[in-house]
Amino acid sequence: MRRIALYILLITAGYVVNSCSQSEGSSGSSESSDTISDDSLLNLVQYQTFRYFWDGAEPVSGMARERLHMDDIYPNHHKDIVTSGGSGFGLMAIVVGMERGFITRRQGIDRLGRIMDFLENADTFHGVWPHWWNGPTGKVYPFSKKDDGGDLVETSFLAAGLLTVRQYLDKGIPDEAGLIDRINTLWENIEFDWHTKGGEDVLYWHWSPNYGWEMDFDVRGYNECLIMYVLAASSPTHGVDAEVYHKGWTIDGKIARDTTYYGLETELNHYAGNNSPVGPLFWAHYSYLGLNPKGLKDKYADYWKLNQNHAFIHYKHCVANPNDFEGYGENCWGLTSSYSLKGYSSHRPDKDIGVISPTAALSSFPYTPEESMQFLRFLYQEADSLVGDYGPYDAFSFESNWYLPRYLAIDQGPIPVMIENHRTGLIWELFMSAPEVQNGLKKLGFYYDN
Repeated sequence: MRRIALYILLITAGYVVNSCSQSEGSSGSSESSDTISDDSLLNLVQYQTFRYFWDGAEPVSGMARERLHMDDIYPNHHKDIVTSGGSGFGLMAIVVGMERGFITRRQGIDRLGRIMDFLENADTFHGVWPHWWNGPTGKVYPFSKKDDGGDLVETSFLAAGLLTVRQYLDKGIPDEAGLIDRINTLWENIEFDWHTKGGEDVLYWHWSPNYGWEMDFDVRGYNECLIMYVLAASSPTHGVDAEVYHKGWTIDGKIARDTTYYGLETELNHYAGNNSPVGPLFWAHYSYLGLNPKGLKDKYADYWKLNQNHAFIHYKHCVANPNDFEGYGENCWGLTSSYSLKGYSSHRPDKDIGVISPTAALSSFPYTPEESMQFLRFLYQEADSLVGDYGPYDAFSFESNWYLPRYLAIDQGPIPVMIENHRTGLIWELFMSAPEVQNGLKKLGFYYDN
């Protein structure tokens, strides 16, 4: 049954499989689940997860729905809510879709124009976007009571996506040149300096027109937010000084107090609550969808070693399986923040309840290519009931005999993007080609040692 189901999936995406390289002796119409090439599986999962941001997008805005439930059950939520950060990941996924021929360039440009229309008219706060909007209206949808204004972290994820798109567009083509100008205006309007709360040496996550700085979340220590500091330093109009990074983010260098976990150096202090050695695996993904960690260093860390060790620690934990959870092993691994047995929850080696999140291993392809491919094959060939129209469902637990046919934008988005970085380096190349990003990295003391 699983072989038949996978065969049908491959035929459904047949033009995708047939348009790319396959293993010798295989053909798109006759590949069985025993002989499916790595390329074909990668094409398939990229195609499906891309579709979350294409067919699954909110139709008025063209933006990414914050979540999509195939069971059509939305407790305390509704599917018109769109997400800024997840849409940034989605913009990168659309570039992947155009480049791989999942859609035509014309289709992609038209969708990008619709997204620009939305962003130019949606609620914004000192140029900073909220975490959520109502898609059809563009009005802010509060993430929580006091989180009803600007969210600088989610804005940074969206800005990274916009810069990637800008670098992909051709300024010699009139309608693409127009999109470039519109992206530049949105990018240059983001007031990163406003989020220093009047000139402090740190960035604050939130500001609300109704509650001001009451959320009081100053972003310090290692987590998923490095890209925010890089872009804040890179802004040509509202940039921040390097001291905001060195005194705020790195806590005057205390961030470099690493440890060894599962025999691997963590490189930085992850500050994952209760001094956890490592955080959930999305920390190795979100900032690095565009920011290329290969050879990237500053005086605090080697960022390739940081992320590769982070992924291998998760892998080693699941292989060791100290809690004896059903299903864990070389073929089934990866912990991150995702849906869980009781709502959304963070999972990591020291906070493991037996829930595997496919985005964790699949978005780690650049760091753990063999181990991630083992998981991909397991998922599609032995556990394909956990895969739906838009790729793997968000999370599952063999231990608790649990899964839901539901998706989250922030989990689906890194999959096609990081797989593309593994295969071609495309998104890394585009984002890193932005001159502002190069200036920002230099300003903060980053360098490449290849």
